[in-house]
Amino acid sequence: MAPGLGAQGMTVFLNSLTPKFYVALTGTSSLISGLIFIFEWWYFHKHGTSFIEQVSVSHLRPLMGGTESSISEPGSSSNNRESETSRQNLSECKVWRNPLNLFRGAEYRRYTWVTGKEPLTYYDMNLSAQDHQTFFTCDTDFLRPSDTVMQKAWRERNPPARIKAAYQALELNNDCATAYVLLAEEEATTIVDAERLFKQALKAGETIYRRSQQCQHQSPQHEAQLRRDTNVLVYIKRRLAMCARKLGRIREAVKIMRDLMKEFPPLTMLNIHENLLESLLELQAYADVQAVLAKYDDISLPKSAAICYTAALLKTRTVSDKFSPETASRRGLSTAEINAVEAIHRAVEFNPHVPKYLLEMKSLILPPEHILKRGDSEAVAYAFFHLQHWKRIEGALNLLQCTWEGTFRMIPYPLEKGHLFYPYPSCTETADRELLPPFHHVSVYPKKEIPFFIHFTAGLCSSTAVIALLTHQFPEIMGVFAKAGKRESPWGPDLPLESSFLLYPRSDDH
Repeated sequence: MAPGLGAQGMTVFLNSLTPKFYVALTGTSSLISGLIFIFEWWYFHKHGTSFIEQVSVSHLRPLMGGTESSISEPGSSSNNRESETSRQNLSECKVWRNPLNLFRGAEYRRYTWVTGKEPLTYYDMNLSAQDHQTFFTCDTDFLRPSDTVMQKAWRERNPPARIKAAYQALELNNDCATAYVLLAEEEATTIVDAERLFKQALKAGETIYRRSQQCQHQSPQHEAQLRRDTNVLVYIKRRLAMCARKLGRIREAVKIMRDLMKEFPPLTMLNIHENLLESLLELQAYADVQAVLAKYDDISLPKSAAICYTAALLKTRTVSDKFSPETASRRGLSTAEINAVEAIHRAVEFNPHVPKYLLEMKSLILPPEHILKRGDSEAVAYAFFHLQHWKRIEGALNLLQCTWEGTFRMIPYPLEKGHLFYPYPSCTETADRELLPPFHHVSVYPKKEIPFFIHFTAGLCSSTAVIALLTHQFPEIMGVFAKAGKRESPWGPDLPLESSFLLYPRSDDH
């Protein structure tokens, strides 16, 4: 076919298209771009990134040779910086066991019975299973048949299978402390039942612990067995203290915790002091709270929301009952008020998610068994137990509401530079989504900017929808615009518009 004839045929074809075709074309384009926009928006809210951008970076860029420019020598400084950054992110995203975690049978399961929702994620429960195997098992378990059964029980995923294994262990050895622990945690449906089982576990655990102490120097295996029996005994006493706290025997709980901290000082990584802080706040023993803070709010020790916000609460308590924003704006802040505001800013910088829960701007859920420091999971766990202590102090929440947002003016780029703490970790959102149940809306800080492709697909969807609507409502006018655009056809020499109508007459049926 001659080139000129082909160009003429294409021009005639384009001129023969009716407005119905343009309505269908723009409508279909609008529908497809709308579906892409909805998917992009959903993916961004679920994963915090753009799907198109992620696919482009992960799959298309290597195909286009985009990785070649990033290849560097193994010993280059860029590789070293990347490895240091990755190590820092791993340490920042370390997941900690929640010091005040609830009881599975008596609290989490009761919540499921009432609401039909699962408060714990699989990831969270899997971490707990790993903790139990670390705390409650050792290499000498094969020497005692009951411990062998319990070793398998802690690895079971199915709760009924774990409970059945615990009863099997008790049939082999009626003094198997870890079997009582498992039954107290998972089978007991009330705190009273859990406490009863933990008391049986304590009696058996103390006997085993004394026996292990006498044999600890005989071999490395006996030393490992003593460490395991120590962990079991500390865990039992701590849970007994938490039972006493929940049943209103707060002074008894405080005594158990203090004795634990004195008897086993190396076990500070269990954060028993956070249980003690909460119980002392319930007793309103603020001088004792300050004494605990003086010991644990140290620059060499890891911080937590409980430490930072309790310190802020104590300083807020001295001024909150007389604080007024109007008065403070007229006369300025006093020294005590400045100290309280600085303490609030320090706490908010450490964990910016807490204030919305304390001010009841976000609804609370049951705290997970593990938390990520500075993340939303830690904020949920702190507010769940400490909201009542902030409410008890007159004006504390008012002062928090008036001052907490000022923190963000001091750290405009929180992912790059902090004020009192290291920069805010960028990995908290991903970890919190694994720890918190899907029905909870995870708090994100700092707020992520909406990706370019969401703006692009939204604009494309809107523009094509408008064009489709205009074409449907005003077909003649839009047809004139379409024909005017085709006069500048890229297909080569074009016939005059009048000639094309004479040679190939169009139907007036729209």
